[in-house]
Amino acid sequence: MSNHEGMPDPEKIKEILDVVSEKIPGLLKQLSELLYGPKSAKQYAEAAAIFYKELKGAGMTDEQAFDLTRQYMSTLNLGNMFKNFSVHGKDD
Repeated sequence: MSNHEGMPDPEKIKEILDVVSEKIPGLLKQLSELLYGPKSAKQYAEAAAIFYKELKGAGMTDEQAFDLTRQYMSTLNLGNMFKNFSVHGKDD
């Protein structure tokens, strides 16, 4: 028995990695557009405004509503998870 028994063929691994390296930049670019595109920005702003308005309608002060809305917005900002990633497609 060799030490490499059951291991995938190195050429197959290389092919897989080549495909992955070609696809990931495009996927990251699409994700960035999804998170930060105009449509998402509008929906994000509308959600924050509705949340703030509901808090004010429930009797909270401006300061309380603002603080809670800021916290709410930070939970919506999934893009923070990706802030350390550089998103560059091949056509950048």
